[in-house]
Parts: sequence; structure tokens; C-alpha cells
Amino acid sequence: MSTHRYQETIGGRVYHIEAAPVHATRWRAQIVRIPGMPTALMPFYGATPDEAARQLTAWLIRAHQNSPGAI
Repeated sequence: MSTHRYQETIGGRVYHIEAAPVHATRWRAQIVRIPGMPTALMPFYGATPDEAARQLTAWLIRAHQNSPGAI
């Protein structure tokens, strides 16, 4: 199994997401770490890479909608 990569634009910002296998039926999605930038976001899990990435994307959308200055 290989890593799956996704790109999502949320609130005008581009997010690069990777989903990697942790078990035969379990995948972990997380934002790709940019060198020199801290990351503290928890990973999201799903039965497929798409499911894990969708969960992370949905969380990012909710977080953006609830952030100060969001339209």
C-alpha cells in the first residue's frame, strides 16, 4: 500500500494532505508538514485513504468557518 496525496483549497488556502496505511483496513490522514513550519494537528483515521482525507477536510472546513475573520 502506498501513500495517497490530496490537495484541497479551503478558505482560499491550499492544504496538502497525505493518507498513509497504518493497517490493512486503517488509514491515517494528516496535513503534509512544510519544512520549518510547526504542525500540531491531530491525524484523522478511516477505513480507506479517501475516507480519512474526507474527515480531515471536513474538520478543516469547520475550523475555517469558526475562525475569526471567516466569511
